[in-house]
Amino acid sequence: MPIVEPLQRPVGAVLRILARFRRACPAWASGALASAWLAMAPAFGQSGAAGDAGGLLGRWLTDNGNLEVQIAPCGAAVCGTVTRVLANRSMSGGGEMVAADTRSPLGMVILKDFTSSGDGEWRGEIYNRENAKTYSCKLSLGGPDQLIVRPYVGLPLFGKTLVWKRVSTQTGQN
Repeated sequence: MPIVEPLQRPVGAVLRILARFRRACPAWASGALASAWLAMAPAFGQSGAAGDAGGLLGRWLTDNGNLEVQIAPCGAAVCGTVTRVLANRSMSGGGEMVAADTRSPLGMVILKDFTSSGDGEWRGEIYNRENAKTYSCKLSLGGPDQLIVRPYVGLPLFGKTLVWKRVSTQTGQN
């Protein structure tokens, strides 16, 4: 593991604290110290894309309850990997799913190349193993424990909104 990865969380925490302090004390925000801290963040391994993902990172339960997905930095982006299979229900609600992709979902990357598009939104791709297709996707936080997942074709207008729930650390243990 490169030395950069362990530094991402502490640097991200420092940046969040600085952002809160800047809002509370606007006079300090214009100071050279704030600029220096913000300029140093990439030097400590905080990429522009993965660094803003603080709330997205962690384990999430998919909307149908089938999978636990670990969202973590992957290079300059953020990706989601299946860490636990809980069920095999169809997304369409028709009972058990018959997946077009017969590979084991465990370890499969289903969220790929998510980068910040501004205003708390992330764009990348999501893989649906039920039909073995990859879709454009938009992610955003609906609250501290809700992830809004919107896969779509063409424009987000032509998509479906799914709500994933954060897995608590106690239930997220294997």
